[in-house]
Amino acid sequence: MSEQSPDSAEPSESTETVTIHTDGACVPNPGPGGWGALLRIGSHELELCGGEAGQTTNNRMELTAPIKALEALTRPVRVELYTDSTYVRSGITSWVNGWKRNGWKTSAKQPVKNVDLWQELDAACQRHEVHWHWVKGHAGDEGNERADRLAARGLTEAVEAAEAS
Repeated sequence: MSEQSPDSAEPSESTETVTIHTDGACVPNPGPGGWGALLRIGSHELELCGGEAGQTTNNRMELTAPIKALEALTRPVRVELYTDSTYVRSGITSWVNGWKRNGWKTSAKQPVKNVDLWQELDAACQRHEVHWHWVKGHAGDEGNERADRLAARGLTEAVEAAEAS
């Protein structure tokens, strides 16, 4: 199932499509976390990962991955973005417009959790024509499996860097 993000920009005159797979990890949750993204355009690939050694959550890492991936794109393009997070996909395709109308409050009038990242993701989507796809995690999807390994690497590197300092 795919959905376009709200208020997506029109793609450039180019018909280039970038395929992005993202994932986040947090061990334990909350705890140190990592994010990973695999970007593909034609035969070219770019792997991105990072993490936080301090206290974070899996949801924050799941949100960070598509933000970093979309921010890495240098011009507006069509994006097919795959995530195993229903939280991220539902948030950006369904909930975000209501949150914006309600001043970043939920329907229960509570502040939106992770509002800083939701605002960053919403802004990152504006430059591109983003089509969101959900894939089941740890189910053999090659792109998702690579994004998962990148998230684990980001977590490990963040913890090792913190321990070394």
